[in-house]
Amino acid sequence: MDGVPPVVFAGAFAVAAGIPLFVWSMLAARPGRERDGGDQRAARLDESATQRLLKPAVRAAARRARRMTPAGWVESLERKVRLAGPESGWTADRALAAKLGLGTLGLVAGVLAGGSFPLGGPVVGTVALTAFGYLTPDAILWGRAKERQELIGRALPDVLDQLTICVESGLGFDAAMKRVGAGAHGPLAEELRRTLNEIAVGVPRAEALAALAERTDVPELRHFVLAVRQADAFGLPIARVLRIQASQLRVKRRQAAEERALKMPVKIVFPLVTCIFPALFVVLLGPAVVRVLRAFG
Repeated sequence: MDGVPPVVFAGAFAVAAGIPLFVWSMLAARPGRERDGGDQRAARLDESATQRLLKPAVRAAARRARRMTPAGWVESLERKVRLAGPESGWTADRALAAKLGLGTLGLVAGVLAGGSFPLGGPVVGTVALTAFGYLTPDAILWGRAKERQELIGRALPDVLDQLTICVESGLGFDAAMKRVGAGAHGPLAEELRRTLNEIAVGVPRAEALAALAERTDVPELRHFVLAVRQADAFGLPIARVLRIQASQLRVKRRQAAEERALKMPVKIVFPLVTCIFPALFVVLLGPAVVRVLRAFG
């Protein structure tokens, strides 16, 4: 232990101090019990000790990170949080605190590493580690958003079919949305229920649907919302619009599946050439090469 330099201990301490913040930023908040009368003290005591200790620190770090981050970057981060959805457990303050904490951790690790970087020297290595830590929450949110958008896109044709059946059977569009949202699962059903709640509190249906398209940012859903709003504006039969939209989405989904199938032979060439063919050549040509070398040796 005496021969270990102090820099190693300092780096280990920095990593150990950054791990709790990173883990807390990744985990969703624990839902507390609902209480009547706004008993704030009981609600705070209902939270875990980790949350009571880390929440003020995270809020302070988020405020500082918001002041240090350009306004456009903050708006982009908030948009990624909205696209990731509430089920991801991320908030804008949590993402900002994670960016500040991981960026600082990368800076400390780069400074402590010193001249151990093989390429570019300590300055380039420190900048790379800082940027990697700072941009990690953005990458995580982007991945969650893309996954959620894909789930919504895959579920949309089935939901439109159910809406079409409900409307053609005599239900209104709002009642059909309520019926489909109550019986379905997934992010699209949650968004439908949220849209119905907005309509119930007095938001016009056109604005609620526009907010739905903005929250999800799925092209197919945006086209559907536009078609419904135009049908309301011009008095077109909503059942016919839904049937056309569902048929078009079915065709698009089949075309996308065919496109992915046609891309598979091209994609499989690279693992074949780099991994499978060399091993196959070694197995087939290896004995022949050994015999040739023995013959001419």
